[in-house]
Amino acid sequence: MIQRLDETARGELSKKLPAWSVVAGRDAIHRAFKFADFSAAWAFMSRVALLAEKHDHHPEWSNVYNKVEITLTTHDAGGLSVRDVSMAAAIDAI
Repeated sequence: MIQRLDETARGELSKKLPAWSVVAGRDAIHRAFKFADFSAAWAFMSRVALLAEKHDHHPEWSNVYNKVEITLTTHDAGGLSVRDVSMAAAIDAI
């Protein structure tokens, strides 16, 4: 089973993933993205979908026109894990 992040790793989150924020009331991280239009947002989501399959870690997300919101948590671990940090960094690299 995948282990949840320890307190030291949690303390590093804002340094490693400055654009992501901790979700209030949940052991998860969140980021909102804004694009020029729907096509650009959809293209981004397609790239993230390929990453998710590669990482075997799938986000909670929504899309409205040019906005995409992504929440990451590891359900198997019951909260944030290294998989979320890795996936967030890969998304940021797009």
